Amino acid sequence: MTIETSDVLIIGAGAAGLMCAASAGYRGKSVTVIDMGKKPGRKILISGGGRCNFTNENAEPSNFLCQNPHFVISALSRYSSQDFIDLVDRHGLAYHHKTLGQLFCDDSAQDIVDILMTECEWAGVTVKLRNEVLAVIKNDNGYLVKTNESNYQCQSLVVASGGLTMPKLGASPIGYKIAEQFDLNVLPTTAALVPFTLHDHDKQRFDGLSGISIATEVTSEDGTTFKENILFTHRGLSGPAILQISSFWRAGQAVTINLLPESNLELLISDWRENQGQKSLKNQLSTVLPKRFIESLIKSEAIPDKNINQLNHAEIAALSDYIHTWQIKPNGTEGYRTAEVTLGGVDTDELSSKTFEAKQAPGLYFIGEVIDVVGWLGGYNFQFAWASGWACGQSV
Repeated sequence: MTIETSDVLIIGAGAAGLMCAASAGYRGKSVTVIDMGKKPGRKILISGGGRCNFTNENAEPSNFLCQNPHFVISALSRYSSQDFIDLVDRHGLAYHHKTLGQLFCDDSAQDIVDILMTECEWAGVTVKLRNEVLAVIKNDNGYLVKTNESNYQCQSLVVASGGLTMPKLGASPIGYKIAEQFDLNVLPTTAALVPFTLHDHDKQRFDGLSGISIATEVTSEDGTTFKENILFTHRGLSGPAILQISSFWRAGQAVTINLLPESNLELLISDWRENQGQKSLKNQLSTVLPKRFIESLIKSEAIPDKNINQLNHAEIAALSDYIHTWQIKPNGTEGYRTAEVTLGGVDTDELSSKTFEAKQAPGLYFIGEVIDVVGWLGGYNFQFAWASGWACGQSV
């Protein structure tokens, strides 16, 4: 099998890999990107409901989880969300703003992939698909990577292979295996930004609520809070607030949900007693929360089935406590199958925060989701992919 030679070889034609490739190519480096998939940017294509939430205007280090919270500062400060917005503006991308700083394509996520591939083409990058990595060997000239299609020799090897999420898209642990091969520490991985599943008793209690959404404030046991919607599903709970809090949740823990974050239920009941005391609690609560949800709480005797004027002070206090601090203990998560990102991965203490080069393996780099950095829901993970890819591309 012939050996193809380039200055830089990148494993993974996703967001971070393609950004790194263009960044290095524009510096005059010969760059080859290999990927085991049939097409580049597969995860980009399905993101944001097919419209790709490609960045967040508010992205800053505090929006990321990492065992070393300072690690992300350098890359994010050197390649900001505005830098990526400037890039897509140059390509004439039509996009729109959503709440909380999120930016989405007007048309299709394919537009983002097209922009990245165009940048790679302009930068002289070669992209080779259907190449599965079989072995990585360190030699005098850098690194030799053997695939099912060819052998590649490079001075700089960049691992941008992603995490374990969405195995149907070809997710693979190859990046972690390469790190371990060169004695880099890999932190335990778990699914993040992922829906919760519920225990059978809760699943039965909320059977029939699938599709119901409630504006809430959700808090994890470590005190992290997100104020967004939750969504009941056939298997449990999803929605933006649940996906966000899942990154901070650990097995066996409960989450606390304020079902009426904008109201004080005791004051509401006081007002109802004065004006509508003869009405049932069920009907009155159904004016501020979904009726089917309230019915399920009454059916399970979580809240009383009484008229407003029949409630005593202790019942009102207990009801308020229940609605404002509803606790639920998930059975688990839906796992990598539906998770948006992987928590954990290559330990950032093993890498330079400026270049992403492994400290004990010169010429070996790790960027994007394969490393222990997870952003919030809402375009933050793409922004870290762009920033880490750009920073690494400036160094290889």
